[in-house]
Amino acid sequence: MTSALPAAPLPRPRSGARPVGGHAPAAGGLAKSALPYLAATGATAVQVYVGNPRGWALPEGVPAQDEAFRAGCADRDVPAYVHASLLVNLGSPTPETVAHSTRALAHALRRGAAIGARGVVFHAGSAVDAAHGDAALLQVREALLPLLDEAADRGYPRLLVEPSAGGGRSLAARVQDLEPYLAAVDRHPWLGVCLDTCHAWAAGHDLAAAGGMSATLDALTAAVGPDRLWLVHANDSRDACGSRRDRHETIGAGTIGAPAFAELLAHPAAAGVPVIVETPSKGHAGHAADIATLGRLSAPHLP
Repeated sequence: MTSALPAAPLPRPRSGARPVGGHAPAAGGLAKSALPYLAATGATAVQVYVGNPRGWALPEGVPAQDEAFRAGCADRDVPAYVHASLLVNLGSPTPETVAHSTRALAHALRRGAAIGARGVVFHAGSAVDAAHGDAALLQVREALLPLLDEAADRGYPRLLVEPSAGGGRSLAARVQDLEPYLAAVDRHPWLGVCLDTCHAWAAGHDLAAAGGMSATLDALTAAVGPDRLWLVHANDSRDACGSRRDRHETIGAGTIGAPAFAELLAHPAAAGVPVIVETPSKGHAGHAADIATLGRLSAPHLP
């Protein structure tokens, strides 16, 4: 087992600048859809699905598309990430769901390796039933440790757990919940964190208050350590803090507001960490605008 090794942060891009990008379409082939997206939006990071996000199908990639996508990202120094199926729930009381989830993560790791991805994002999951609460994290351990060990041994992408918006007996919604989640897998060095700002807001972190984003990132660092935040999903919200509703909005047009994102980009815990927007795309124009907004918000803090 490799779980005794210390955690190591993901490598930063060659340019030293913070990568900021978005979730790109993949219909018709990764290279055919995602590479034009980079050009149209100015993205310097990218996230994709490698299957139906709301299904269990495990499609094989098209080798020519995979290689073209991988080469295109490498040529542009663009880090790529895979988002696993939204159905993944390793804490489910339904054995079939856990089995499907495990296979989906294994598939996402293999496909991520094929396209040169740095990480595979997956949702922390839920115990669903109060009576299942004590067993849920044990299930996470039993399912996740073998995947983490194999990924580390084979040099596959890292796994990045994403806290949820709360509700439904979530295993990790508040950032403090990540401490027992990581402990369940012995703080394995191949498991990092993806922080979604809309999820954190929905779970009750008041990011819009003065110093609220910094306080949340401080709490995250206290829970998981200084080198576990490997990706940020920068999404404003349509709903109130603590709503437990995951409805994304354009940066600065939602209830979180632009100042919180400036605070995020200036925080030491997020230094150099790639940022992905999952906001309304409006073709490519929405993501292009949000990527530009985040660039402007981070500019005053560049060395």
